[in-house]
Amino acid sequence: MQKWILSGVLAIACVFAIVLMFTLPGKEQVAEEQKPTMPEVTMDATAAEATIKAQSCISCHGDQLQGGVGPNLQKIGSQLSAEEIYTIVTKGKGGMPSFKDKLKSEEIANVAQWLAAKK
Repeated sequence: MQKWILSGVLAIACVFAIVLMFTLPGKEQVAEEQKPTMPEVTMDATAAEATIKAQSCISCHGDQLQGGVGPNLQKIGSQLSAEEIYTIVTKGKGGMPSFKDKLKSEEIANVAQWLAAKK
């Protein structure tokens, strides 16, 4: 009798595992869902520079974006797209904090476009 109960529990667990395998999202889907969407803005270099100074970005990236504690950003546009920069500034990466609670998404998009133009 106990063998039948144990076999039934095992069978139910296997069916449940198979259902979960086909219904849960994959790693790529989760990453895509969590990727922030950059809003469309017209780049304003003056506003981008003011935002960088106001947020103390120069304390890590230097007053000429030459790097220091943070990486050199003088030619970051040749390595990353505006969308990738937007994601990094929004979510943070490594030692860099997230700025999604400190800046509006339009401000982050403007800074991302300004940095992406640096090639």
